[in-house]
Amino acid sequence: MPLYLRQTEILGGLRGLDGLEQESNFKRFVEVGRGGFVLLGSGPQEGHIAVIAEIIDHNRAIIDGPTTGVPRQSFPYRHLSLTPFVLKSLPRAAGSGVIRKQLEKEATVEKWQKSSWAQKRAAIAKRRSLNDFERFAVMLAKKARRDQVRKSVAKASA
Repeated sequence: MPLYLRQTEILGGLRGLDGLEQESNFKRFVEVGRGGFVLLGSGPQEGHIAVIAEIIDHNRAIIDGPTTGVPRQSFPYRHLSLTPFVLKSLPRAAGSGVIRKQLEKEATVEKWQKSSWAQKRAAIAKRRSLNDFERFAVMLAKKARRDQVRKSVAKASA
């Protein structure tokens, strides 16, 4: 009998470790068909969605984004953020045409655009593109909201 099982018997069992297997909280594994968010520091594909078409090794995969403008290429995992979206029943080493049909069939790009992650990125991009006057208008709107909250809190506490 292995030592850890003997210790469990002696201690009267460990709560929560009945099968000695714990389910991991991590769910976004690198797999064929997994949607990936291309996070490059710069370049034409920065911030685009691509699909993992084939796994090369533990450092790189072939990605393809036929509907998002990402050409088929070898790409390192360290520059790839995995999304929760997976194309079901995508064969390994699928071509761009097959990936395009699956993306359109499952409406993955639309699902991505509705996700909170994509909406936050769009808000950040919009905020970065504001000119001086628009930043001033945002500052005035925040000031007005802050004053309104302060007045309502003062009225409620009085």
